[in-house]
Amino acid sequence: MGVNMVKVYVIDNGGQWTHREWRVLKYLDVETKIVPNSISFSEIEHVDGLVLSGGSPRIGIETSLGNCAEILEKADFPILGICAGHQYMARFFGGNAAPSTVPEFGKVELTVLNTDSVFFDKVPQKSIVWESHNDEVIAVPDTFEILAESENCKIQAMQHKNKPLFGVQFHPEVEHTEFGVQMFKNFIKTCET
Repeated sequence: MGVNMVKVYVIDNGGQWTHREWRVLKYLDVETKIVPNSISFSEIEHVDGLVLSGGSPRIGIETSLGNCAEILEKADFPILGICAGHQYMARFFGGNAAPSTVPEFGKVELTVLNTDSVFFDKVPQKSIVWESHNDEVIAVPDTFEILAESENCKIQAMQHKNKPLFGVQFHPEVEHTEFGVQMFKNFIKTCET
């Protein structure tokens, strides 16, 4: 491992593709490991960034996700919430998540609304992403802005207005997401500064 290697850990929320998130980070030469969502913030405060994985919890219905509340409260480094992680982030900061009117599974066309966002750098305005969700964010927190949408989900991606916090409903770690690796590269870039 390089001396100046970026360190981005994956918080395991029980998602089916948590290992894929780890694998993409590894592929992009990031020092990474999967840690349980029960980990205390003091054990991970040295990292350059975190991914809050997807998970089986119904965030639109349940309110707890391990120790993610402490992590979101104390972290001053970039965090990417994916699926359940995205929903939990929205709820933690005052937004809301609930069961989807139209749950999405499989390939969906994503439309980027904010092409200036660092997260979508070098990603076309329209691309195919992979979905697997029964719940979704239905209201972004006041401190966040919507970055992308799909036909059936109006909050596919969001970003904090002042902090490097990002949330996506889709799964950029899955190969069916056309520009998923680029999105991870963009997130890693925010972790390098």
